[in-house]
Amino acid sequence: MRKFKFKIKNNQYDVDIVNIEDNIAEVVVNGTTYHVEVDKKIQTTKTPMLVRAKAEPSTDAHKAVARTSSPSEPKGTGTIKSPLPGTILNINVKIGDIVKIGDRLLTLEAMKMENNINSDKEGVIKNIKVNVGDSVLEGDTLMEIGS
Repeated sequence: MRKFKFKIKNNQYDVDIVNIEDNIAEVVVNGTTYHVEVDKKIQTTKTPMLVRAKAEPSTDAHKAVARTSSPSEPKGTGTIKSPLPGTILNINVKIGDIVKIGDRLLTLEAMKMENNINSDKEGVIKNIKVNVGDSVLEGDTLMEIGS
């Protein structure tokens, strides 16, 4: 809604333009609503809509796979994948280390920012697939964690 103040013959008018369709404008003048016909067609600007693909985390679990496991299955097994492209700056664990959820595994530099990659599972580091200085892409497997 656009608001205007007009002064006509020393009389003050507060005008709110509520809606414009084709050449008919709905205006409120000092609290009274009027439908006004405009001589020329008013062009309304359309704001383009930005459409982006839905962002999904690059984890090792597929959407169709349940996030819970049966009691007999080993817990905490899986892979740690790179959340974004970058360069490995530091590896904080070695093969055989026991990690808990939230432990810092490595540091990844992406877009001139250092990002800590933390464990999202518990277990033992079974394999480290990257070295310091390696460039990785989003979704690349960085480590394997087993029980």
